[in-house]
Amino acid sequence: MASFRNGRTHRNNKHRQLLVALVALTFVVAACSSSSTDAAGDSPSSDADTDADAEPSGPFVVDAANLPTDPGRDFGPAPDVPSGDLSAETIEKLNAVFGDNLAEGRFGAEEIDIIGELGSIEDPRIAWLFSDLLRISQGQALRSTLISASGQATGASIDAGSPWLDLTDRLIAWDIPAPPNYLEWKSNIYTVVVADWEPLFDPNATEIDWRYVSWGGVGIDDREFASDDQFDPRCNCIPAIDNPEVTDVDGAGWLDDDDVVFGITLNGESRAYPRSAMEVREMVNDTLGGRDLGIPYCTLCGSAQAFFTDDVPDGVDRPILRTSGLLSRSNKVMYDLNTKSVFDTFLGNAVTGPLSDIGVTLPQASVLTTTWGEWREAHPDTTVLAEGLNLGRDPDFRNNRDANGPIFPVGEVDPRLAVQEDIVGVTTPSGNALAFHSATARAALLDGQTVSADGVELRLVGGGLQAFTTDGEPIASHEAFWFAWSQFHPDTDLWPV
Repeated sequence: MASFRNGRTHRNNKHRQLLVALVALTFVVAACSSSSTDAAGDSPSSDADTDADAEPSGPFVVDAANLPTDPGRDFGPAPDVPSGDLSAETIEKLNAVFGDNLAEGRFGAEEIDIIGELGSIEDPRIAWLFSDLLRISQGQALRSTLISASGQATGASIDAGSPWLDLTDRLIAWDIPAPPNYLEWKSNIYTVVVADWEPLFDPNATEIDWRYVSWGGVGIDDREFASDDQFDPRCNCIPAIDNPEVTDVDGAGWLDDDDVVFGITLNGESRAYPRSAMEVREMVNDTLGGRDLGIPYCTLCGSAQAFFTDDVPDGVDRPILRTSGLLSRSNKVMYDLNTKSVFDTFLGNAVTGPLSDIGVTLPQASVLTTTWGEWREAHPDTTVLAEGLNLGRDPDFRNNRDANGPIFPVGEVDPRLAVQEDIVGVTTPSGNALAFHSATARAALLDGQTVSADGVELRLVGGGLQAFTTDGEPIASHEAFWFAWSQFHPDTDLWPV
């Protein structure tokens, strides 16, 4: 029988149960928190980068030609894509591999042979299913066949050292359409990994591109809200913090002045969320300044955001945000524990489930990326997450695991900036997406200059960069890597231009 990364599921009265536990499903290799070798077997570099939070050095020049641009990645010309439906014979073969047999855990040499036959059809749409299966497969015979079939289907030479990453990057960059019936087959593949993902794969969802959804390396956080195990690191997930324990400044002796924190101020109440804790937990459901918040931190895209979860339609319970263990173009996929509705983690809109059906979008608050010393000086009455919420860990993914770029597929990236340049992203009063290059903006402000564009002015507040209207009203903003912001806001303007 072929070997998979998590195990196999068995359908019994339409309920699936895992039969084999996945070795990689442990908290210490958390998805948007995985170790230097990801769960697919691809091995990103872990060389340390320079301190991304240091003050910029050298002369200040507001000149787009001097920004660090990305030379881009050349995936070559896209292969020809057949038009129309798949043939009846092809559908029969796909059902034999990705249909009920897979869902029920029956997968062996016959199915591997059929994969080889599917590759010879030379239809690159089918390669999306090869990519999905490569993500979870472990057996050498299956992986070798998938690599060969993917090469035949796309006409490309797939990197055998990191085949899933290489193939998926190509498919995204070429914008290869998914085959008909894709979601049903993909759901069968992914519920082999985690059976509890099944309700997230909503067949009626129209606001999500299922091609981009991939496994991040861990399971789903489906623990009850404010459960008693918030300090228990043994769940096979990235465990969110609900109603976190906090301390005052005097209780934060464990933080150094140069430790990075994410600062939020609402209705006169300020709180610091240390990056070290957020790298371990990646999600906080909190109440600050009388407002309920869901605060995801995607380590892979360098983005901490704060969504108001008390601004929902009448009759809708407060969404409790959790990490699903899935990714979309190297961005964590979050979902609501109550309704199993998936949210776009960057934009805040529900894309599947009941909350998508009624068009729920969560408004955002500003999150400042700064240091503990600067935040504490600006907000001496601030509270801060308690040390124990780190679960005894102190990772630095940005300067280690993620130092050399995205470790999950993202396809092509807008070449105006290097993929992991920090930007401050904001939606302008006119409704446009706007990104400020953080280092350039910070240098300009320290030099006494004004940084503004399209009705938005950037200021230094508590050591972080915050956006305001030209009339001085704050606008929701947050920092992120350029690749993430530009993918979810493909028409974004960039300052300086």
